Amino acid sequence: MPPLVAGIHASGSLARLISRRPLGQRRRSPLLSRAMDQTVEKPARATPMMAQYVEIKTANPDSLLFYRMGDFYELFFDDAQIAARALGIMLTKRGKHLGEDIPMCGVPVERADEYLQKLIALGHRVAVCEQMEDPAEAKKRGAKSVVRRDVVRLVTPGTITEETLLDPARANAFAAVARVRREDGGFVYGVASVDISTGAFLVCARDDAATLATELARLEPREIIAGEALCRDAKLAEIFAARGAPVTPLGREAGEGASAERRLLDFFGVATLGGFGALTPAEIAAAATAILYVERTQKGKRPALSRPVSLRESQTLDIDAATRANLELTRTLGGAREGSLLSAIDRTVTPAGARLLAERVSAPLTDPGAIARRLDAVAHFTADAAAREGARARLGRAPDMARALSRLALQRGGPRDLDAIRAGLAAARDIAGFLSQRKPAPEETAADLAVLAAADRELQTAIETRLAKDLPLDKRAGGFIAPGVDAVLDEARQLRDDSRQVIAGLQTRYAELLDVRQIKIKHNNFLGYFLEVAQAQGERLLKPPLNETFTHRQTMADAMRFSTRELVELEAKIASAAETVLARELAIFDELAAAVLARTEELRRLADSFARLDVVAALAELADARGWTRPNIDASLDFTIRGGRHPVVEAALAAQGKVFAANDCDLGGETGGAIAVVTGPNMAGKSTFLRQNALIAILAQAGSFVPAAEAQIGVVDRLFSRVGASDDLARGRSTFMVEMVETAAILNCAGPRSLVILDEIGRGTATFDGLSIAWATIEHLHEVNRSRALFATHFHELTQLAKRLPRLVNLTMKVADHAGEVIFLHEVIKGAADRSYGVHVAELAGLPQSVVARAHAILAELEAADRRAPVETLIDDLPLFAHVAPAAPAKDPLREALASIDPDALTPREALAALYSLKEKA
Repeated sequence: MPPLVAGIHASGSLARLISRRPLGQRRRSPLLSRAMDQTVEKPARATPMMAQYVEIKTANPDSLLFYRMGDFYELFFDDAQIAARALGIMLTKRGKHLGEDIPMCGVPVERADEYLQKLIALGHRVAVCEQMEDPAEAKKRGAKSVVRRDVVRLVTPGTITEETLLDPARANAFAAVARVRREDGGFVYGVASVDISTGAFLVCARDDAATLATELARLEPREIIAGEALCRDAKLAEIFAARGAPVTPLGREAGEGASAERRLLDFFGVATLGGFGALTPAEIAAAATAILYVERTQKGKRPALSRPVSLRESQTLDIDAATRANLELTRTLGGAREGSLLSAIDRTVTPAGARLLAERVSAPLTDPGAIARRLDAVAHFTADAAAREGARARLGRAPDMARALSRLALQRGGPRDLDAIRAGLAAARDIAGFLSQRKPAPEETAADLAVLAAADRELQTAIETRLAKDLPLDKRAGGFIAPGVDAVLDEARQLRDDSRQVIAGLQTRYAELLDVRQIKIKHNNFLGYFLEVAQAQGERLLKPPLNETFTHRQTMADAMRFSTRELVELEAKIASAAETVLARELAIFDELAAAVLARTEELRRLADSFARLDVVAALAELADARGWTRPNIDASLDFTIRGGRHPVVEAALAAQGKVFAANDCDLGGETGGAIAVVTGPNMAGKSTFLRQNALIAILAQAGSFVPAAEAQIGVVDRLFSRVGASDDLARGRSTFMVEMVETAAILNCAGPRSLVILDEIGRGTATFDGLSIAWATIEHLHEVNRSRALFATHFHELTQLAKRLPRLVNLTMKVADHAGEVIFLHEVIKGAADRSYGVHVAELAGLPQSVVARAHAILAELEAADRRAPVETLIDDLPLFAHVAPAAPAKDPLREALASIDPDALTPREALAALYSLKEKA
């Protein structure tokens, strides 16, 4: 009985094991359930192979099991049915189990990556089960013995490392979430972002669920990991679901205090937490959860992770999930990269540079000094076109060292990964040598050049002299070590490659010895190598003295077959030559990989320097090509843009040979916090104007030049955008409800350093309701939030508020009316629109002429009625907005006692005692 099955059998039931399975596990089919139960209770009923399969599948219930059988990965039962549908391959069967056919499908091992890519893209997890011994060894244990197999790796969306499965320009991180209780009874959330493919390891702590959601939106994880208690929390489950990534629950031990610290220390081999800087308890818990998941999925393999780096909340511009979606920073609303801000500005030439640019766009800085250093680097390359072009040409030859290094650490690397390290070392000194001849670089660039200049020439030479020119992707394909590197290898290769010539020479020698022309040396799987002669000549070989050399093996109708000791020895050498060649090549590969991994930190610094240089050179190229300018970033509350343009729309128009109409925006002043109410017709460019100013702020704080003639920006700490309309039917939210939820988040969180972009607040409900909400929102922004804000609206009544709110200014979209035809000039000017031209836009859209005419008539009547009751009277009659702080809620001992209880930390006895205590307070 297999060990695991025996253990389960001893406990009397499979239930205990299954009760610990991750939440969300697929329901098993009745056949698989019975197979598991019968294998546990009566293992003799199962074939040895099926008993082994069920044992391994039981240990990996929530993954598709790729069960290695020779040159194929086989899948059975439910897994076969799921995989066949997902991959579009044939579903067949393999024998019977408990009297029923066993569904089966399979994929060739050599094409496994292709099928893994499809499965991972669909959100599946795959447990890769390999043969852990040679089938010949299994046969020695008995005819019914099964080859030992075990799961060597769990492949999940957040842990893939294969080059063919990864998007080169996108990080592939998973996010681990943990929660620790504060002294006041509340919770702090820790988040750890781990990209196994590059080794990046970031941690942060967030004070509430809302900022946790913001952080997850910034990270865009491919997978979310959390303890089961967090996954059961309805609010957190909603936050996780909003990210659209698969969620993997772990047990309670994931982020527990003392064990969390010990797991972190053991993984990195350090004695105290001081080696990680000042990590908070929440960050430690999240980091430990991430490490636990790495250990479980990598099955003993240790990825080359950097030590966790803490990202403090105040270091980056806070952009919530709705704002990221509205502004389409890295993805459009449809989920595509094309059409996003990142797509429009990305001119990087390396995968690592593309990933770093995406990271900077997602997390702009808030420290003016750090922003200035980035801008200095961009300015350096903008001013020196020759340095920029030369650096970009050389950077284009730099490989993705970080991902190559990670694959080598996980023992999944191949010869091309070694060659990537070699090419990276060569490119590093080439770039450093070239740029050292140009004018001195600014601080950040100079530091990166020093790292590149120190690249290890000895390691480069060691790899260069050992690797062949044409390299296979898989190291087990062989042929990647150059001739002359190893004498044993060369000898084995010669025997393997020249076996035909050796056999032919031996055949000639035997023909001369026997004086027989019709003699051949042949081979089959039963006899191996043998000598075949005609029947008459064979009779001679049966007699002395030739029978002492030639051993009779087989008599045919017209021929006889013989072997010799020399043929047997030659066959053994030839058979082992290929194994010897591969073994020697793999040994040399391991030596080179060990030399590379011994320099992990140095190589990681090289990879980071490549990425930073690529980003600043790419941004300089962008600025030079599009005429962008350096923004001035300081600690004031200023926000003055002269000649600003929308970076994405401008690029799209340029491709059509058209010019973007630039516009100014001033939300600064001595006190800051100006609110611009923007009116004007649909299609005139209000939304574009709003978005472009938000994107200019993001680009500036990310360290990029901006599409403007001039930009003076006081650092923005939080950016809010409520633009566009969409519903969320899955959560029972109408378009208007979504609008109000997002507006509420803005009014509750925005402060004096925030930048707020609001478009058409209140248009999703009745006119007076919407006008009232928009009116009150503007007053709240002015009196309470005091944020810099752009507020686009069709409620022209709101423009009258400028008479009473000193920081409110009116802007409108300029429109020309020529011979009865309305022309949108896309120009923003001071003032208020007198009408919205909505009927005109409807006419352009193709509404029937009768409907358009009737709409004009109704509009004229409504406008006449409005003129009889001017809004100015209403403005004068209403008092100014008065902000009254809500009364502090009365203390509730029952609620306070309930908030102090951590259900996950209670024993059953403690939980019962707590319940009695609560009942007494009720």
